[in-house]
Amino acid sequence: MSTESSTISALDLNSEVPRSPRETLGGYVVAARTLDKCRAELAGTLGQYHFDCPLDNFFLNFAGISVDDFRNQVATGASDEEMGAWIEANAKPERREVIQWNNDMRYKRISEMPIELQEFLEGYIPEFVPAGKIVYHWFDVYDIEEGRI
Repeated sequence: MSTESSTISALDLNSEVPRSPRETLGGYVVAARTLDKCRAELAGTLGQYHFDCPLDNFFLNFAGISVDDFRNQVATGASDEEMGAWIEANAKPERREVIQWNNDMRYKRISEMPIELQEFLEGYIPEFVPAGKIVYHWFDVYDIEEGRI
């Protein structure tokens, strides 16, 4: 279900989930999820999710795109295709760096993350990931919790 807020078509994250962090947009993992949450924030349908969270910032900081610039571009009502092209035009890293970063993010183990995020996940995983589900990589937390795996 989508909600229209002026020219922005956004998911209602009160009843839907954003895309997996594994999905790419503009060549970057995390970007499509960040876009879903930004649109929802602008539309007032963010629910329990947070835009400009540590995951979003991993992508934005690596790409060299400010949160404000990203938000302002999303606020134009840009489609996924337009946002992908905008990311490609505005991101700083070279293609080989993006490939390496994407693979690092896809397969990042919790023990490889900053201690602040490890500490947060130490309590988050037992609370929100069903018992018996094994988290091998950071992205598993999102995909298990949101029912994709």
